[in-house]
Amino acid sequence: MNNSLQLDIPKRGMPVTIITGFLGSGKTTLINQILHNKQNLKVAVLVNEFGDINIDSQLLVDINENMVELSNGCICCTLNEGLVDTVYQVLERDEKIDYLIIETTGLADPFPIMLTFLSTELKDLTHLDSVLTLVDCENFTPDHFDSEAAFKQIAYGDIILLNKTDLASQDQVDYLESYIKTINNGARVLRSEYSKIPLHLILDVNLSKLQPYSLEDNNNQHELQKIPRDHLINDGFTSISFQSKRPFSALKFQQNFIEKLPENIFRAKGILWFKESESKHIFQLSGKRYDMQVEEWSTTPTNQLVLIGRNLNPLMIQQDLTNCLTM
Repeated sequence: MNNSLQLDIPKRGMPVTIITGFLGSGKTTLINQILHNKQNLKVAVLVNEFGDINIDSQLLVDINENMVELSNGCICCTLNEGLVDTVYQVLERDEKIDYLIIETTGLADPFPIMLTFLSTELKDLTHLDSVLTLVDCENFTPDHFDSEAAFKQIAYGDIILLNKTDLASQDQVDYLESYIKTINNGARVLRSEYSKIPLHLILDVNLSKLQPYSLEDNNNQHELQKIPRDHLINDGFTSISFQSKRPFSALKFQQNFIEKLPENIFRAKGILWFKESESKHIFQLSGKRYDMQVEEWSTTPTNQLVLIGRNLNPLMIQQDLTNCLTM
């Protein structure tokens, strides 16, 4: 381990980093790199679902209903229970975990999660090290994402990681950094491509400015211990799901959906089935940029797609996708 990352766990409790950032900013890519660290740091990562986590089969030791265990001593847990309960599962393990990472959804306000570590019984067992906010340099503009969630993610960030700098001009990245400093001048701003960043720059940095405190008289304390299942902030964002047991026409999907994609769809991901292909296509869209990875089907082929955006017309989008299906 880098000498600058010596963990002083007995004094301060298990260090915790909250990783947040708007839709498509690169959080999952960063989580993958942390889980694959070669520095013998035993990390637990709490995520909303680990379907996106790319676990090398050589690293995989065991998987059960809500936990993936890796040969390097790291684990990945899903947050299908309350946050406090899931953290206790990690703390009570026989094998000690050195570090805890919490990944928020792209539309989550990180403050309730911060409060969980500062105002519940976890404040005596853990130490909030920092809030790390990823920003997509290509797609993030102050006007495009006029969102309370995006604003709070930057406002509460102790570290702002300007990611995907390879996809934006130098002037664009410099402007974005200047803009971010008008919101949060005290944050440490770093730059990265593909979410690659040395771990000693983001872990055990002790940058959190908030101190633990008691909310024993607050009737809402119990509610702070749970991350709500509906993370969509009430500022116009909606999530649309599409499923079909019929395949798409690849040409129709490209011409009638991808090329006519509404500006207000910010993120999409799913499993796609095309009539022209025997393979499963893993689809990821962020802004106007999309990617498809090809795999073999291990289940019955089907189409499953989730789209997130602002002020969407669900009926129109459902119909557009239906029109891309083959008979």
